Amino acid sequence: MKRSVTAFLHSILVLSLFTCRQQRAYKADIIIYGGTSAAVIAAVQAARMQHSVVIVCPDRHLGGLTSGGLGWTDGGNTVAIGGLAREFYERVYDHYQKADAWKWQKRDEFSNRGQGAKALNDDDRSAWTFEPHVAEAIFDDFIREYDIMVHRDEWLDRASGVKIVDGRISTIRVLSGAEFSGKMFIDATYEGDLLATAGVSYHVGREANSVYNETWNGVQTGILHHAHYFSAPVDPYIVPGDLSSGLLPRISADPPGEYGSGDARVQAYCYRLCLSNHPDNRVPFARPQGYDPWQYELLVRTFAAGWRDVFAKFDDIPNRKTDTNNHGPFSTDNIGMNYDYPEASYERRAEILHEHQLYQQGLLYFLAHDERVPADIRERMNEWGLAKDEFLDNDHWPQQIYVREARRMIGDNVMTEHDVLGRRQAPRPVGMGSYTLDSHNVQRYVTPDGAVQNEGDIGVKVAAPYRISYGSLVPKREECQNLLVPVCISCSHIAFGSIRMEPVFMILGQSAATAAALAIEDDCAVQDVAYDKLEKRLVADQQRLHPAE
Repeated sequence: MKRSVTAFLHSILVLSLFTCRQQRAYKADIIIYGGTSAAVIAAVQAARMQHSVVIVCPDRHLGGLTSGGLGWTDGGNTVAIGGLAREFYERVYDHYQKADAWKWQKRDEFSNRGQGAKALNDDDRSAWTFEPHVAEAIFDDFIREYDIMVHRDEWLDRASGVKIVDGRISTIRVLSGAEFSGKMFIDATYEGDLLATAGVSYHVGREANSVYNETWNGVQTGILHHAHYFSAPVDPYIVPGDLSSGLLPRISADPPGEYGSGDARVQAYCYRLCLSNHPDNRVPFARPQGYDPWQYELLVRTFAAGWRDVFAKFDDIPNRKTDTNNHGPFSTDNIGMNYDYPEASYERRAEILHEHQLYQQGLLYFLAHDERVPADIRERMNEWGLAKDEFLDNDHWPQQIYVREARRMIGDNVMTEHDVLGRRQAPRPVGMGSYTLDSHNVQRYVTPDGAVQNEGDIGVKVAAPYRISYGSLVPKREECQNLLVPVCISCSHIAFGSIRMEPVFMILGQSAATAAALAIEDDCAVQDVAYDKLEKRLVADQQRLHPAE
């Protein structure tokens, strides 16, 4: 009797394990890895084209930076934004037409300033400035309306989680053991983890100018754009003037490299902070565990040199909140502390994210409380706090850091500054960009005359919207035939400086999903999708492909 019970229990266990394994194997026409804005828009487009689609992502919240604090949209020329991306911004506009959307201020009290366009544009019923929770709700609405399956908090097995059969991805596996099989795959992550694990070529860092005959790509020593540099001499040494005393924190002892040369350094990351100055909706800046005021000694000297522009990028979003971004020589950008992030393990990335969070939380506390900070800045800083009604499950801190760049695929076509600046027309366009050639600082170093300086910040105006090539979304044929990449696209560092804007990622997400659907329907590799068919469908879906449109 005992033996039969044991055998029965064993059978139940085996059946349960089998059932569990069966339940953990998923199949769809299109598998999207990532939870960014591009991922959501790609999934919606796949569903609209009557294809089954699954989103698999390490994120708990959808929308990436668009729902993660970047509410002051880097839209550039918004005429270039069409399709589902424009529909997103129209839905934002619709939200702010509701009386109950204005909880913390009256609508006519809002500044209505935006980045290149009115925040709330009554002329075309679009909105380019918004609160994080509003963006996330719209993305969640998209998912619900199209009944899209989303697997959150699922992390790609980057060691052996991609199965390739005859030049195509057949299955991806995540660390929990779940497997996802599909006909087409889209890497919609900021990091490019799927493309890298699939063996697709990519680049990290800045190419030398000589690689693509560019001007603004490599090391930019001596070039000072925007206002993100030290405009007055600031001594970098612990004991001023004493080289033997060592450098202050967050200054590199390494030489910056020759002008125009390539390197493996990555432009700085930061969290885009949502702050509030409403007394009933702000959380005062707390002293973080591990706080070290010495980390901000360089800022003290920057104040002593006359700099005061702390609040220049406290950009207004509705309801007395901000999208607070980096500004000036020492700010929220954690310069030089992210170089290994793109290819780091998950554990190392978590350490980098923690260090960035500690740096920014410490900076906020320092500005609000340290007596070496000018009194007027401290007083004004204490009027602000983290927005109490944002990021409720993360202590009001953004869940997504601003990965301004990580890996960039080297695919069928490489976009460069020549495409962005209109010196040539990219072939087979699938969307447009229009933002400035923009890179944040890459390093902080000591100049030959013994002062501290930042390097890598670039801002070169783009005269008109430019075309983005389909070839920049697909790998080389010999590397993979069923993968599309709308975020870590094939381009140079400085071209990515313009392309890397959230509206463009949404545009390219829609175009990538359209191409994936057509490749399935025509049973072909992504490299062989008939462009005339692709163009026809994109135009029908209101994508804007040519500057003349």
